[in-house]
Amino acid sequence: MTTSKTSGRRRLPGLRVGEGFTRHPFDEEFGVRTSGLVAGRHLKSGHLHDRHATAYYGVAPSVLRALLRRWQKSRPGWALEEVSFIDVGAGMGRAMLLTAELPFRQVVGVELNPTLGRIGRKNLAVWRASGRARTPMKLVCGDAVEFPLPEGPCLAFLFNPFGAPVMRRLLAAWRKVLIGRAGELDLIYVNNEQECVLEQQSGFARLFLGQVRRSRADAIADHRILANQPDGEYASTNYEDCSIWRWAG
Repeated sequence: MTTSKTSGRRRLPGLRVGEGFTRHPFDEEFGVRTSGLVAGRHLKSGHLHDRHATAYYGVAPSVLRALLRRWQKSRPGWALEEVSFIDVGAGMGRAMLLTAELPFRQVVGVELNPTLGRIGRKNLAVWRASGRARTPMKLVCGDAVEFPLPEGPCLAFLFNPFGAPVMRRLLAAWRKVLIGRAGELDLIYVNNEQECVLEQQSGFARLFLGQVRRSRADAIADHRILANQPDGEYASTNYEDCSIWRWAG
Protein backbone atom coordinates (compact mmCIF):
# COMPACT_ATOMS: atom_id res chain seq x y z
CA MET A 1 0.00 0.00 0.00
CA THR A 2 1.10 3.55 -0.64
CA THR A 3 0.65 6.72 1.35
CA SER A 4 -1.04 9.81 -0.04
CA LYS A 5 1.17 12.89 0.23
CA THR A 6 -1.89 15.13 0.37
CA SER A 7 -4.00 13.38 3.00
CA GLY A 8 -1.50 11.30 4.93
CA ARG A 9 -3.89 8.35 4.69
CA ARG A 10 -3.14 4.99 3.13
CA ARG A 11 -4.68 4.44 -0.29
CA LEU A 12 -6.04 1.14 -1.46
CA PRO A 13 -4.08 -0.53 -4.28
CA GLY A 14 -5.68 0.39 -7.58
CA LEU A 15 -6.47 3.99 -6.68
CA ARG A 16 -3.26 5.55 -8.00
CA VAL A 17 -2.45 6.40 -11.61
CA GLY A 18 0.66 4.22 -11.51
CA GLU A 19 -1.55 1.26 -10.60
CA GLY A 20 -3.87 1.70 -13.58
CA PHE A 21 -6.29 4.21 -12.03
CA THR A 22 -8.40 5.97 -14.68
CA ARG A 23 -11.26 8.36 -13.95
CA HIS A 24 -14.72 7.51 -15.21
CA PRO A 25 -16.56 10.33 -17.05
CA PHE A 26 -19.19 10.24 -14.28
CA ASP A 27 -16.60 11.59 -11.83
CA GLU A 28 -15.32 14.17 -14.27
CA GLU A 29 -18.84 15.49 -14.89
CA PHE A 30 -20.00 15.68 -11.29
CA GLY A 31 -16.82 16.27 -9.31
CA VAL A 32 -17.04 13.10 -7.23
CA ARG A 33 -14.64 10.21 -6.67
CA THR A 34 -16.12 6.81 -7.51
CA SER A 35 -13.55 5.52 -10.03
CA GLY A 36 -10.92 2.88 -9.55
CA LEU A 37 -10.66 -0.89 -9.45
CA VAL A 38 -9.60 -2.54 -6.18
CA ALA A 39 -9.19 -6.31 -6.18
CA GLY A 40 -10.96 -8.17 -3.40
CA ARG A 41 -7.70 -9.33 -1.81
CA HIS A 42 -6.88 -5.69 -1.04
CA LEU A 43 -10.18 -4.91 0.67
CA LYS A 44 -9.05 -5.63 4.21
CA SER A 45 -11.05 -4.37 7.16
CA GLY A 46 -10.19 -6.98 9.77
CA HIS A 47 -13.62 -8.63 9.46
CA LEU A 48 -14.15 -12.35 8.96
CA HIS A 49 -15.96 -11.62 5.69
CA ASP A 50 -12.96 -9.89 4.09
CA ARG A 51 -11.88 -13.10 2.37
CA HIS A 52 -15.18 -13.27 0.49
CA ALA A 53 -15.00 -9.74 -0.94
CA THR A 54 -14.97 -9.68 -4.74
CA ALA A 55 -13.65 -6.26 -5.82
CA TYR A 56 -14.50 -2.59 -5.78
CA TYR A 57 -15.72 -1.13 -9.07
CA GLY A 58 -18.48 1.44 -9.66
CA VAL A 59 -21.57 0.25 -11.51
CA ALA A 60 -22.09 1.68 -15.00
CA PRO A 61 -24.65 4.49 -14.61
CA SER A 62 -26.56 3.39 -17.71
CA VAL A 63 -26.95 -0.16 -16.37
CA LEU A 64 -28.31 0.92 -13.00
CA ARG A 65 -30.69 3.45 -14.53
CA ALA A 66 -32.01 0.82 -16.95
CA LEU A 67 -32.58 -1.64 -14.11
CA LEU A 68 -34.36 0.95 -11.97
CA ARG A 69 -36.72 1.65 -14.88
CA ARG A 70 -37.32 -2.07 -15.36
CA TRP A 71 -37.96 -2.53 -11.64
CA GLN A 72 -40.48 0.34 -11.58
CA LYS A 73 -42.39 -1.38 -14.40
CA SER A 74 -42.56 -4.63 -12.34
CA ARG A 75 -45.46 -3.30 -10.24
CA PRO A 76 -43.71 -3.28 -6.87
CA GLY A 77 -46.96 -2.29 -5.17
CA TRP A 78 -45.50 0.72 -3.38
CA ALA A 79 -45.04 4.36 -4.24
CA LEU A 80 -41.38 5.25 -4.71
CA GLU A 81 -41.60 7.65 -1.78
CA GLU A 82 -42.39 4.70 0.52
CA VAL A 83 -39.40 2.55 -0.52
CA SER A 84 -35.98 2.52 1.15
CA PHE A 85 -33.10 1.84 -1.25
CA ILE A 86 -30.31 -0.23 0.34
CA ASP A 87 -26.93 -0.42 -1.42
CA VAL A 88 -25.26 -3.61 -0.15
CA GLY A 89 -21.50 -3.15 -0.52
CA ALA A 90 -21.84 0.53 -1.34
CA GLY A 91 -18.13 1.18 -1.93
CA MET A 92 -17.61 4.85 -2.81
CA GLY A 93 -21.33 5.34 -3.29
CA ARG A 94 -21.85 5.68 -7.04
CA ALA A 95 -25.09 3.69 -6.99
CA MET A 96 -26.29 5.76 -4.04
CA LEU A 97 -25.65 9.01 -5.89
CA LEU A 98 -27.53 7.83 -8.96
CA THR A 99 -30.47 6.53 -6.97
CA ALA A 100 -30.73 9.65 -4.81
CA GLU A 101 -31.81 11.50 -7.96
CA LEU A 102 -35.15 9.67 -7.52
CA PRO A 103 -37.59 10.41 -4.68
CA PHE A 104 -37.06 7.25 -2.61
CA ARG A 105 -37.96 7.35 1.09
CA GLN A 106 -34.23 7.13 1.83
CA VAL A 107 -31.01 5.83 0.30
CA VAL A 108 -28.77 3.84 2.64
CA GLY A 109 -25.39 2.31 1.84
CA VAL A 110 -23.64 -0.42 3.81
CA GLU A 111 -19.88 -0.80 3.26
CA LEU A 112 -17.48 -3.05 5.16
CA ASN A 113 -14.22 -1.36 4.11
CA PRO A 114 -13.64 1.87 6.08
CA THR A 115 -11.52 3.54 3.38
CA LEU A 116 -14.20 3.10 0.73
CA GLY A 117 -16.82 4.20 3.23
CA ARG A 118 -14.90 7.37 4.07
CA ILE A 119 -14.61 8.32 0.39
CA GLY A 120 -18.28 7.47 -0.11
CA ARG A 121 -19.40 9.84 2.64
CA LYS A 122 -17.46 12.67 1.01
CA ASN A 123 -19.21 11.91 -2.27
CA LEU A 124 -22.60 12.10 -0.56
CA ALA A 125 -21.69 15.52 0.81
CA VAL A 126 -20.78 16.71 -2.69
CA TRP A 127 -24.07 15.37 -4.06
CA ARG A 128 -26.11 17.11 -1.38
CA ALA A 129 -24.28 20.40 -1.93
CA SER A 130 -24.94 20.19 -5.68
CA GLY A 131 -28.68 19.90 -5.10
CA ARG A 132 -28.91 16.60 -7.01
CA ALA A 133 -30.12 14.54 -4.04
CA ARG A 134 -33.91 14.30 -3.83
CA THR A 135 -33.91 12.01 -0.79
CA PRO A 136 -32.04 11.58 2.53
CA MET A 137 -28.78 9.61 2.19
CA LYS A 138 -26.49 7.91 4.67
CA LEU A 139 -23.60 5.44 4.41
CA VAL A 140 -23.03 2.98 7.25
CA CYS A 141 -19.66 1.29 7.74
CA GLY A 142 -20.27 -2.30 8.79
CA ASP A 143 -21.23 -5.84 7.84
CA ALA A 144 -24.29 -6.10 5.59
CA VAL A 145 -25.29 -9.38 7.28
CA GLU A 146 -25.67 -7.53 10.59
CA PHE A 147 -27.36 -4.46 9.12
CA PRO A 148 -31.08 -4.38 10.06
CA LEU A 149 -33.45 -3.84 7.16
CA PRO A 150 -35.50 -0.67 7.61
CA GLU A 151 -39.19 -1.05 8.33
CA GLY A 152 -41.45 -0.89 5.32
CA PRO A 153 -40.73 -1.74 1.69
CA CYS A 154 -37.08 -1.94 0.62
CA LEU A 155 -35.18 -2.25 -2.65
CA ALA A 156 -31.73 -3.78 -2.17
CA PHE A 157 -28.97 -3.33 -4.74
CA LEU A 158 -26.00 -5.69 -5.08
CA PHE A 159 -23.17 -5.28 -7.58
CA ASN A 160 -21.64 -8.70 -6.89
CA PRO A 161 -20.15 -7.50 -3.58
CA PHE A 162 -19.20 -10.88 -2.11
CA GLY A 163 -19.07 -14.63 -2.60
CA ALA A 164 -21.60 -17.36 -1.88
CA PRO A 165 -20.90 -17.85 1.88
CA VAL A 166 -21.77 -14.23 2.70
CA MET A 167 -24.67 -14.19 0.26
CA ARG A 168 -26.19 -17.20 2.07
CA ARG A 169 -25.73 -15.53 5.47
CA LEU A 170 -27.27 -12.30 4.20
CA LEU A 171 -30.35 -14.01 2.77
CA ALA A 172 -30.76 -16.09 5.93
CA ALA A 173 -30.66 -12.92 8.05
CA TRP A 174 -33.22 -11.23 5.80
CA ARG A 175 -35.57 -14.21 5.85
CA LYS A 176 -35.81 -13.98 9.65
CA VAL A 177 -37.08 -10.40 9.56
CA LEU A 178 -39.26 -10.76 6.46
CA ILE A 179 -41.78 -13.16 7.96
CA GLY A 180 -45.17 -11.60 7.34
CA ARG A 181 -43.68 -8.97 5.04
CA ALA A 182 -44.47 -10.44 1.60
CA GLY A 183 -43.61 -8.00 -1.17
CA GLU A 184 -41.57 -5.74 1.11
CA LEU A 185 -38.14 -6.59 -0.31
CA ASP A 186 -37.00 -6.50 -3.92
CA LEU A 187 -33.44 -7.12 -5.11
CA ILE A 188 -31.54 -5.72 -8.07
CA TYR A 189 -28.48 -7.91 -8.65
CA VAL A 190 -25.79 -6.82 -11.16
CA ASN A 191 -23.00 -9.18 -12.27
CA ASN A 192 -25.02 -11.90 -10.60
CA GLU A 193 -22.33 -14.51 -10.02
CA GLN A 194 -24.20 -15.97 -7.02
CA GLU A 195 -27.53 -16.29 -8.83
CA CYS A 196 -27.65 -19.97 -7.87
CA VAL A 197 -27.73 -19.01 -4.18
CA LEU A 198 -30.90 -17.01 -4.74
CA GLU A 199 -32.37 -19.79 -6.85
CA GLN A 200 -31.99 -22.13 -3.87
CA GLN A 201 -33.91 -19.80 -1.53
CA SER A 202 -37.60 -20.48 -1.07
CA GLY A 203 -39.67 -17.34 -0.74
CA PHE A 204 -37.88 -15.33 -3.45
CA ALA A 205 -39.44 -15.00 -6.92
CA ARG A 206 -37.35 -13.90 -9.89
CA LEU A 207 -38.87 -11.12 -11.97
CA PHE A 208 -36.09 -10.69 -14.52
CA LEU A 209 -32.96 -12.47 -15.70
CA GLY A 210 -30.89 -11.23 -18.61
CA GLN A 211 -28.19 -8.98 -20.01
CA VAL A 212 -28.40 -5.22 -19.61
CA ARG A 213 -26.26 -3.30 -22.07
CA ARG A 214 -24.09 -0.37 -21.14
CA SER A 215 -24.56 2.86 -23.04
CA ARG A 216 -21.92 3.51 -25.68
CA ALA A 217 -20.27 6.11 -23.43
CA ASP A 218 -20.16 3.73 -20.45
CA ALA A 219 -18.87 0.84 -22.57
CA ILE A 220 -16.02 2.98 -23.95
CA ALA A 221 -15.17 4.25 -20.47
CA ASP A 222 -15.16 0.80 -18.86
CA HIS A 223 -13.07 -0.74 -21.66
CA ARG A 224 -10.54 2.07 -21.31
CA ILE A 225 -10.41 1.77 -17.53
CA LEU A 226 -9.97 -2.00 -17.50
CA ALA A 227 -7.41 -1.87 -20.32
CA ASN A 228 -5.16 0.09 -17.94
CA GLN A 229 -5.00 -2.70 -15.34
CA PRO A 230 -1.34 -3.62 -14.79
CA ASP A 231 -2.21 -7.32 -14.33
CA GLY A 232 -5.19 -7.56 -16.69
CA GLU A 233 -7.08 -9.37 -13.94
CA TYR A 234 -10.58 -8.24 -14.87
CA ALA A 235 -12.39 -8.11 -18.22
CA SER A 236 -15.08 -5.79 -19.55
CA THR A 237 -18.03 -6.52 -21.82
CA ASN A 238 -20.69 -4.25 -23.29
CA TYR A 239 -23.32 -5.64 -20.92
CA GLU A 240 -23.90 -6.90 -17.38
CA ASP A 241 -25.65 -10.14 -16.43
CA CYS A 242 -28.44 -9.04 -14.09
CA SER A 243 -31.53 -10.20 -12.24
CA ILE A 244 -34.39 -8.73 -10.22
CA TRP A 245 -36.04 -10.65 -7.37
CA ARG A 246 -39.00 -10.16 -5.04
CA TRP A 247 -39.63 -11.60 -1.60
CA ALA A 248 -42.97 -13.39 -1.93
CA GLY A 249 -42.90 -14.99 1.51
